[in-house]
Amino acid sequence: MGAQIRVYRQKISSTTSMRKIFKAMELIATSRIGKARARVAASLPYANAITRAVSAVASQSEIDHPLVTEPEQIRRAAVLVITSDRGLAGSYSATVLKQAEGLTELLHEEGKEVKTYVMGRKAQAYFDFRNRPYERVWTGNTDAPQFETAREVGEALLADFATAYEEGGVDEIHVVYTRFKSMVTQEPTVIRLLPLEVVEEQAASESELLPLYEFEPEAEQVLDALLPRYIESRIFAAMLQAAASELAARQRAMKSAGDNATELIKKYTRLRNTARQAEITQELSEIVAGADALNAS
Repeated sequence: MGAQIRVYRQKISSTTSMRKIFKAMELIATSRIGKARARVAASLPYANAITRAVSAVASQSEIDHPLVTEPEQIRRAAVLVITSDRGLAGSYSATVLKQAEGLTELLHEEGKEVKTYVMGRKAQAYFDFRNRPYERVWTGNTDAPQFETAREVGEALLADFATAYEEGGVDEIHVVYTRFKSMVTQEPTVIRLLPLEVVEEQAASESELLPLYEFEPEAEQVLDALLPRYIESRIFAAMLQAAASELAARQRAMKSAGDNATELIKKYTRLRNTARQAEITQELSEIVAGADALNAS
């Protein structure tokens, strides 16, 4: 009986320590989610402005630019998968990877080859464990993205897009990430970056029209200058959305884990008290039995 009580005490002690860790991680995620949401909001004006500029160039100019022209046949696609570096965020990375798997299957059904680019150690571990190849990987600071990383990713994807198919290039580029909607809702999302599909981060009012531009130099040169920045801003915006989603998912997961730990502590405490009471009852019974035996003799 005493051994059973020691086991319950050890379980209570270990669960209490884990609850402290969960609570600390919940507080950290809660303190950082505000900054992450502010960064998402701050990135929208620039993303919308450059989106409108690229939209104006692409829609008001009769040009044949490779970045805005749909190829006759798409034979190979690049897929960038954005997950997290760390776990303890519930099903955050798993849902993104599931979305990426669905996209990959769809592209294969359409007869397209797929080149995968991964961001985050969770995606890297997922592909490594299954011995599945990927072209490049970027890890570090997925919950606090840096624009330099977005620029590096954009340059790598644009370089592959500009390369001929016969030399290993791609004909289209997709990004799989998690869109932050609210603290309780984060949605795995797929967007196609190239060939250009202009989609603004926030819907403009119906009264807003694209401005009329006069191009100096020519529209092709303007697109050459704008599109890399447009791609970088879209990738960075996706990284910021994913970071906010990761922190929100971690905050919810840690709160749930802390609540479960509290319930376990209550359960083990009741079991320990029950075992202790049984031990006391047994000791009293033995004392009474011994006293009766002495009186009988």
